[in-house]
Amino acid sequence: MQNISSFDYQRFKTFLEHACGIILGEGKQYLIASRLTRLMREEDIASLAELMALIERGHPRHLRDAVIDAMTTNETSWFRDGMPFDTLGQFVLPEFDSQRSGPIRIWSSACSSGQEPYTISMILSEYCRKQSASQLGNSQIIATDISSSILAEAKRAEYEDVALGRGLSASRRQQFFIQQQERWRVIDEIRKRVSFREQNLLQGFATLGKFDIIFCRNVLIYFSADRKKDILQRMAQSLNRGGYLFLGASETISGYSDAFESVRTPHSTIYRKKD
Repeated sequence: MQNISSFDYQRFKTFLEHACGIILGEGKQYLIASRLTRLMREEDIASLAELMALIERGHPRHLRDAVIDAMTTNETSWFRDGMPFDTLGQFVLPEFDSQRSGPIRIWSSACSSGQEPYTISMILSEYCRKQSASQLGNSQIIATDISSSILAEAKRAEYEDVALGRGLSASRRQQFFIQQQERWRVIDEIRKRVSFREQNLLQGFATLGKFDIIFCRNVLIYFSADRKKDILQRMAQSLNRGGYLFLGASETISGYSDAFESVRTPHSTIYRKKD
């Protein structure tokens, strides 16, 4: 990719924020080059200025989505950060199990290649094996992401050894995966709870329905303060009474929403929707 001018950089920054909420700081030209060079070579596009002109004209139609796919961070792992999933299994699920007799609905937003929703499903299975009378095994997990290509990968539920080595213990690998040649496939018990949908958090998500738990971890850090407030307000509206919101370790509702109360557990801080 040719050197990126200040004008084209600002032009691309504005497009990216409006398209998916991601805010690029100053001096991130190298990030654009590293993420888009391959795509631009495949599309025979010589410069960022040419790329932006094509996007603004809307031709070819797939280009806009391909750029968003390339710029979206898909960093993830199994049982990422550990503590939130301990909180889910040891605090939140028992609470719901004691208050109702049926399944719950969980939303994993920005699910990337599927590790988070499948991890949540594993926690549900582990809990239900200990509590044989629980109906939580029939719970539903809706997993969403802005990237159509990463969702296609998540739906396949097949992973290489390297991917499984990131956060997954040997015992859980044996319990929840079946080896198929050089790849490992998530077992049906875990997969059947999870359904995937394409979703941009900047757009309305009321059609997803109501949830008892929302995971929105390590996502809000990419948005402006106003967009954080908007997303949190709409997530509060999507939560059932007494529902829980899980954020990333470096994220907080402080200054962005008064719809939640902080709940400190032995493992982490989560947020309960106020009555």
